[in-house]
Amino acid sequence: MDYTISIGSNEQRRENMELARRRLTELFPGIRFSEEEETEPLFFHRPNLFSNQVARFVSDNPAEEITVCLKTIEREAGRKPEEKEREIVRLDIDLLSCDETVYKPKELKRGYILRGLKQLL
Repeated sequence: MDYTISIGSNEQRRENMELARRRLTELFPGIRFSEEEETEPLFFHRPNLFSNQVARFVSDNPAEEITVCLKTIEREAGRKPEEKEREIVRLDIDLLSCDETVYKPKELKRGYILRGLKQLL
């Protein structure tokens, strides 16, 4: 199955994005990453910029298992649920799609996602 994910961080961005890429590469050999892009926060009042990236990989694992892996990496970066209300995103890794199934249609329309996907074609 072909998976597309997004990766983002607005706290300790360099370290957390590097952690995400390293762990994802360990779990999904052959994963391909778009260039990292710095973006303004979309829905936050906190002015911290985001680092964003898109990645694609192939896996035989079902989407539920992939999601568990992604959330485990977020926790490794120190993500805590209570930080969301303070608009701290240490690491956010979202499953956007698997083959023809789209999980985050609104996100797939965002400029940085579209640019990242174009790089990975």
